[in-house]
Amino acid sequence: MDESLPDPLWREYTRVFEEFDDLTLARWMAQTLAQIKGRTWRYSHPLVGAYRLAAGVGHGRQIWLQRLVTFPGDFLQSPCCRAPMLPLLTRDVMKSGLICLHCSETLAPGEEIPGDLQEAVRQWADEYEEVHAVAHWDEDQQKAVADYDRAYDQAGQQAEKLLSFAGRQLAPRFLEHYAAIVWHDHDECLEVNPEDVVTGT
Repeated sequence: MDESLPDPLWREYTRVFEEFDDLTLARWMAQTLAQIKGRTWRYSHPLVGAYRLAAGVGHGRQIWLQRLVTFPGDFLQSPCCRAPMLPLLTRDVMKSGLICLHCSETLAPGEEIPGDLQEAVRQWADEYEEVHAVAHWDEDQQKAVADYDRAYDQAGQQAEKLLSFAGRQLAPRFLEHYAAIVWHDHDECLEVNPEDVVTGT
């Protein structure tokens, strides 16, 4: 479920895909995957949002297991649910791995990220973890700095830059290994919204 949407709105948006029969849903997902192939996508992008809704319904019905349609070219099979591989890159990538957009399970553990990319991802994730932690400082940690509000705001600004870096520099490198990839472009804990994350594209 999308943590940014209230339950009733999520259910309303999902209903259109629930009304599709299995073959129509399978075709819609296959056609959409063919359109997003070869690019990096923001998590907040409307097309990704629509696909995530359909993928949730499709996973519940085991649409990809039925093999009603063939995978679009270049998409490999996910080991977690056998749907086409569409990974989600998050700040927790080294802990939780790349997340499957179809079943929300780990598609690839952090240690299985290709070696040429793993070190860059690890450095980014470590830096982001330190920045994100500011939002969860306890009372003693907050009192240890002269102005916690300022520290929080600065952490938010750093998070914007790190998320932008992920979208501009890290995510495109995954296209050497996956047909497409989605990257998280917000941080609710630090009040960073997608519109705050500038990629220049």
